[in-house]
Parts: sequence; structure tokens; C-alpha cells
Amino acid sequence: MSISPDATSPDTAAHSPTPPVAARRTEGTPYVDLDRAAWSALRERTPLPLTADEVERLRGLGDMIDLDEVREMYLPISRLLNLYVAAVHSLRGVVDTFLRGTGVDGRGDEADRTPFVIGIAGSVAVGKSTTARLLRELLARWPEHPRVELVTTDGFLLPNAELERRGLMARKGFPESYDRRALTRFVADVKSGRTEVTAPVYSHLVYDIVPGEVLTVRRPDILIVEGLNVLQPAAPGGDGRIRMGLADYFDFSIYVDARTDDIERWYLERFRKLWQTAFTDPDSYFRRFAELSQAEALAQARTFWRRINLPNLLENVLPTRPRATLVLRKSADHSIERVWLRKL
Repeated sequence: MSISPDATSPDTAAHSPTPPVAARRTEGTPYVDLDRAAWSALRERTPLPLTADEVERLRGLGDMIDLDEVREMYLPISRLLNLYVAAVHSLRGVVDTFLRGTGVDGRGDEADRTPFVIGIAGSVAVGKSTTARLLRELLARWPEHPRVELVTTDGFLLPNAELERRGLMARKGFPESYDRRALTRFVADVKSGRTEVTAPVYSHLVYDIVPGEVLTVRRPDILIVEGLNVLQPAAPGGDGRIRMGLADYFDFSIYVDARTDDIERWYLERFRKLWQTAFTDPDSYFRRFAELSQAEALAQARTFWRRINLPNLLENVLPTRPRATLVLRKSADHSIERVWLRKL
């Protein structure tokens, strides 16, 4: 099943070959469309700071990524983000100059710099976690911003007991299964420069929040927030008023995209590998699937995909794609085939 493009989607652009260093301003979309060769050329002389062993450690299960992919596709992202961070700090200096004499200036001090926040969204199994981990490592190698933290929204899922109480276990991963207020408050606190902010920790092994365990974030230069629904706009409150949403705190956002049938295939392959490995752990929430045959386990995985993950993708995740600053379009082998960069 393929995803139908909408009027504001980069998919409305024809994907014919382009010159190696050419970019196209696509009609009817807010994006510049670049193929692999054009995007790779934008890394210029940015050095590759990672080794093959480090890339192997960072890539997710089933995400076939190597040093060439990092060099050609992720180094340009790292360079672009480095330029964005510098530009945002310069703009804040302009604001400081404008406010001078009002009693609220002085934000230009290095110790008081507001963290640069990046949101990374996309479907289950599309590889957004690998993208987030790679960018954390690449961005931390720039001397201008060595302190880079990564937080996933899994830690803000409601505990299983609460999901059961609300009848939401079958909708885990849908927007209503998260403590969205706590997630937004967490990012707002980091963005405001609080010295120390904590987030809950989620275990994929036990499929639940780990009681009493927290991740502590201490004034990073850059915060990366990765999750399914991070680009959703704020929902109206009970009084009908629109409040600040999570995405309102982002300085830059990335959507990791692929054809729906490819994502389904990756999801099933990942499930198969987990059936052979993690599901056999006695502490695994999914250990009951290890007792099934491979055919039975994959049949169950298809049910999960069609009843939970696909509807969530089509109803909630995919509609947020046009909100991204950068869209990474993957091909069937997980490599990035095109990049759409929002025009300014």
C-alpha cells in the first residue's frame, strides 16, 4: 500500500534525474528537492568523525546503514544543523541588542545560551531512532556544541496500568497514549535554560515505564527529541484555547519518510529478528511470541501492523510530514534517495 501525496507534500514533485549539484524548487510545495548526488555534494569538506564500529553500534535493528551512507547523507545534515545553530545564536544576539536597556537583555552570555532543539518524527520501523543517534554523535563532534542530548518520547508514554485503565493498550503509540503535557513541559523547561530537567525512562524489554528511573538532562547545547508524533500541533484545551505544543519549541525538525509497503516490510523483518533474540528473554513482555512458530509470529506481527501501526501512521504521523524543516525519503534498502529542505 502506498501513501497518497497531499497538496503540500514533497511527494507531489516529480522524481526525475537532476544534475549532480542541482536542486529544484518544486512548484506547489515549500521544499527544495535534492537527489543523493546533489545532497551529498553539500557536505563539502566536513570530516567523517565516526568509525565503522561506531556506526554499527548506533544503527537500529534491520537498519542497513554504513559509513558511505553516513558520509554521503548524514554529514550534510550535520553541516546544515551546525549552520542553523550558529544562525539562531546570531539572531538571538540581534534580539539582545534590540532589548538592551530594558532590563531583560544579557542573554548573549555563553552560559545562558538557550538550547537548540531538534525534533525527529516518522513511522515505527522507518529508522528515525538510528537517525537520531547518528545525529547526536555527529553534532557532538562540532566544537561549537559538544553537549548534545537525545530524549525519546517513549519515556512519556502512560504506564501500562494507566493505559489498561483507560482502555488504550491497543492504541499504544497513538497521541492519546502519551502524557503530552509532561512531555511539552519537559522540553519547555530545557528550552528555558533550567539547570537540570528529568524525564521518565521506558524499557522496550518490559514494554513499560521503569518505575523510579529517570534520564537527567543538564543544560545541553542541543537537545534532540525523537518520536512518532513530535510534529503534531497543539490540541485545543478543555476551554477551547490553543496552547503551546511540543513542536512550537523546535528550532529544526526532521521527518524520516518511506513508502508504506517498505515500512511494513521493515517492521515485519524487525519483528522476526526480535522473535529470534529479545523475545526469548524471560523478562520480555513479548516472550509469549517466542513460543510460536515463525509463521505464527509473523502473522501476529501483520495484525499489529494493520490494526495499530498503519492506522497511527496514516491518521497521525504522516499528516505531520509537511510541518518538517527537512524530509529524508528512504528507498527500499533503507538508504536515503531524496531530501526535501524547506525554503526560507
